[in-house]
Amino acid sequence: MPKIGGGEIIIILLVVILLFGAKKLPELARSLGSSAREFRKGVEEGRLGDAEDGTAGQVTATAQTTSATTSSETEARPG
Repeated sequence: MPKIGGGEIIIILLVVILLFGAKKLPELARSLGSSAREFRKGVEEGRLGDAEDGTAGQVTATAQTTSATTSSETEARPG
């Protein structure tokens, strides 16, 4: 599998800036960070639920993560 070098990363960043604009990038990064945080929290809750009562914790954690991600995406959209 080919490795991504510094030049390729710079080109990818330039394309992202052109597509989303410099003003949108901090908002997108914030949204991505909060989604990742909620996902990790849900995974951890799922693990705790598995240890306590089987697989019921996984379903609850998945539902919470989906709900949190949807609400954060709704808040991030202007208008």
